Amino acid sequence: MSPILLNLLLRSIVETVIMTAASGLISLVIGLPLGIILIATDKGGLFESRPVNLVLGGLVNAFRSIPFIILLVALIPLTRLIVGTSIGTTAAIVPLSIAAIPYYARMAAVSLREVDRGLIEAARSIGASRWTIIREVIVPESLPGLTAGFTVTLVTLIGASAMAGAVGAGGLGDLAIRYGYQRFETGVMVAVVAVLIVLVCGMQWVGDLVTRRVDHR
Repeated sequence: MSPILLNLLLRSIVETVIMTAASGLISLVIGLPLGIILIATDKGGLFESRPVNLVLGGLVNAFRSIPFIILLVALIPLTRLIVGTSIGTTAAIVPLSIAAIPYYARMAAVSLREVDRGLIEAARSIGASRWTIIREVIVPESLPGLTAGFTVTLVTLIGASAMAGAVGAGGLGDLAIRYGYQRFETGVMVAVVAVLIVLVCGMQWVGDLVTRRVDHR
C-alpha cells in the first residue's frame, strides 16, 4: 500500500473512532434514562403509567425498525439543520446517535427489568423513595447487563459508521467504497476489513473486561 493510501487509512480509522465514540456517548446519556423510564412506567413499575409507556415504547420500536441506511437518508434535512451539512464525520454523528439511542434504550430496559423484585421490595420496606430505589438498587444491580449492552451498541455503531460511508460520511466505509470498490484497490478493501475486525474484537474484549469488573454477583 502506498504512503498516500496508508495516510488515508489512518485518517479513516480516526474518523471511524470519532463517529463511534461520539454517537456511543450520546446513546448512553440519552438511552439509559429512556430505558429507566420504560421499566419504571411499565405495569408494576415504580412510576406505572401505561399511556407514557405505550407512547415511549412505540417510538423506540418505530426507530429501531427503520433500516439504518434509510434512516441515514431520511435524516439529511435534520442533520443539515443541526450541524449545517449532511456530509462528513460530524454530520454522520447525528443519524448514528438517533439510531443508537432507541437501540441502547431497549437493551438497557431488558437489563434493568432483570433486577430481583425481592431487592426492590426490601428497599421499599425500609422506606426508600422510588428515585432512591432506581439510583441505589436497580441501576447498580444492572451494571453488568448495562455494560454488556453498551458494548454491543458500540460494536453495532462501528458497522453502521462504515455503512454511513456510502453517503460521504468519511471513515473506513467511505475509504472502502471510494478506493476498494470504485477504483478496484483490493489491498485497500482487505486492509479496511482487517481494521474493522480488529476494532470490533478489541471493543468486545474491553467491554467483556469491564463487564466482569462490575459484576459482583
